[in-house]
Amino acid sequence: MSGSRSSSSHNVNMASTWSKREEKLFEEALAYYGEGTPDRWHKVSRAMGGSKTADEVRRQYEILEDDVKLIESGRVPFPRYNTQGAWN
Repeated sequence: MSGSRSSSSHNVNMASTWSKREEKLFEEALAYYGEGTPDRWHKVSRAMGGSKTADEVRRQYEILEDDVKLIESGRVPFPRYNTQGAWN
């Protein structure tokens, strides 16, 4: 596997189901193991407790990267968050 994927692939169909906890662990591990970290995807997988393989982690990152690019290009609207929380 070369690490690249076809631009004709559909990200939604390739994605595995991730729990909120896994998403949080993924984000924290990505922040800790930045770009250029040797064996980054294996380290992120281990930091998540091994619930996802290194390949699943890499694919999830690619999907996230694609989503950010779409938002930044203006092709997907930025989410509108309620700024009036219960604590205000």
